Amino acid sequence: MRKIKSDAIKEAVSHLCIQANLVLRKDIFLALERAYRSEKNKRAKGILKILLDNASIAKKEKLPICQDTGMAVVFVEIGNRVKITGGNLEEAINAGVREGYQKGCLRKSVCEPFSRRNTRDNSPAVIHSRMVKGEKLKISVCIKGFGAENKSQVKMFEPTAAVKEIKDFIIRVVKDAGPDACPPFVVGVGIGGTADYAMFLSKKALLKKITNYRLPITDYVSKLECDLLKEINNLNIGPMGLGGKTTAMGVNILTYPTHIAGLPVAVNISCHATRSATKTI
Repeated sequence: MRKIKSDAIKEAVSHLCIQANLVLRKDIFLALERAYRSEKNKRAKGILKILLDNASIAKKEKLPICQDTGMAVVFVEIGNRVKITGGNLEEAINAGVREGYQKGCLRKSVCEPFSRRNTRDNSPAVIHSRMVKGEKLKISVCIKGFGAENKSQVKMFEPTAAVKEIKDFIIRVVKDAGPDACPPFVVGVGIGGTADYAMFLSKKALLKKITNYRLPITDYVSKLECDLLKEINNLNIGPMGLGGKTTAMGVNILTYPTHIAGLPVAVNISCHATRSATKTI
């Protein structure tokens, strides 16, 4: 049995909150560079250059990529031979969020749902944890701004639904998001499970790295990702909704078995500043 102190978890979460907000993921930055090189629309190309410059300045000057420093969504994989000492997991994570947002001088955006009273420290986080084999603890912090989060949707399809119906729904969600969610997007899709689990999968899908080409296409999901990305980019919404060939940089799909009587499909939109960071203790 390996012992991990709760303070180590707190410090890791604190660091990840700052890192995710200040340093754009490499795969996202490279996707923006690819989009910039291939874009023919002059206005869209100019916007992509601004987004690239913004990310570079944020990293160099240690400033947030976006003024909306989001709500922290934390995914934890706990080894079955790990024992947390000195406190519990949830308390350690929330303490890390509080410390990270204070140290990083990040905007506190979390509030009570009805009074709208700000919690003043950006806690609590949304926490998803699961047990895995081993003696390690893996923490991924996803920073979710709500310009994009507000565009999330879930639909309960009949089990007989055709793939075209599912694709049409996902594309409609992107169209509904339009310029309001700060494209170019990363589109997370969850298919299967229950309604709540499909939503979880769509959020977790945003952690997957995006690539320019999903080749070789070895399975049905990869093909669906490629098809959707092509059709979404044909919408001509473009960077910041002002036209162009890059409406989305990637479409990431996660699936899970579901009930014979249903087919949940969830879509989680993430803006050009798709922010996450991961550490294994």
